Amino acid sequence: MTYGCQTWSMTKTVGQKLRVAQRAMERKMLGLKLTDKISCKEIRNKTQVSDIAQYIAKQKWKWAGHVARLQDNRWTLRVTEWQPRNGKRSRGRQARRWRDDIVRTMGNTGTREAKDKEWRRGAEGLILQWMDGA
Repeated sequence: MTYGCQTWSMTKTVGQKLRVAQRAMERKMLGLKLTDKISCKEIRNKTQVSDIAQYIAKQKWKWAGHVARLQDNRWTLRVTEWQPRNGKRSRGRQARRWRDDIVRTMGNTGTREAKDKEWRRGAEGLILQWMDGA
């Protein structure tokens, strides 16, 4: 369900849909129905499964650090840093890009800070901050 989640642009709607699907799977694992009226917290305590949005955020931050530390001119780095030539995006509300989450949370210095592997240890607070804003 989370294959390739490192490259997703998480929005509130996508995050909510993933959480709903995860809760449905957890209820199915425990043999519960919605009519049983058991809270999500109780189900989570029984299954001991981590929140899917938090897992995705951790994977995304790990990937951002990996991409920032690339030294050669691989396609991964080129695609991540690519800017269109004309510099304009389409009319209306702008589509959320992968990099937008990182810039919003870390600022423009995020890629420089991500090169330091110690960044990953301090990223827990940033992950929670990013999840609140997503």
